[in-house]
Amino acid sequence: MNLVWWSIEVRDGETPARQWRDAWSRSLLEAAVTHGAHDFIWQAEPFGVVLELGFAGTGDWDRFRHLPAVVAALDAVDPTSIYVYPGRGGSAGAGLPRRTPRPVRGDAAPLPVEPPALLVARLS
Repeated sequence: MNLVWWSIEVRDGETPARQWRDAWSRSLLEAAVTHGAHDFIWQAEPFGVVLELGFAGTGDWDRFRHLPAVVAALDAVDPTSIYVYPGRGGSAGAGLPRRTPRPVRGDAAPLPVEPPALLVARLS
């Protein structure tokens, strides 16, 4: 089954994001499972927490997102500390570190050349 993933990312603010997770995890997961989530995972990150939810379709996510328990949980976070977006979040990027670019050998741009000074003739 191909799941549609959504992420709720809460960053540390005045209160740690882990406290928000502890307070709202049970109601969020109950709402998710009873409204079509087929998979979920909590991730603790250095910046906060990420809840990844896998739904069978976008309609399931829409229904979940507008449940009173979910709205209350999202409203309990400072708006500048929460991000809700499609796809997996947190550390879902590539498993290998990025390679640093190597210097390129070859033709380089010429160094800038200063224009010659202007000579101004004066009549005395």
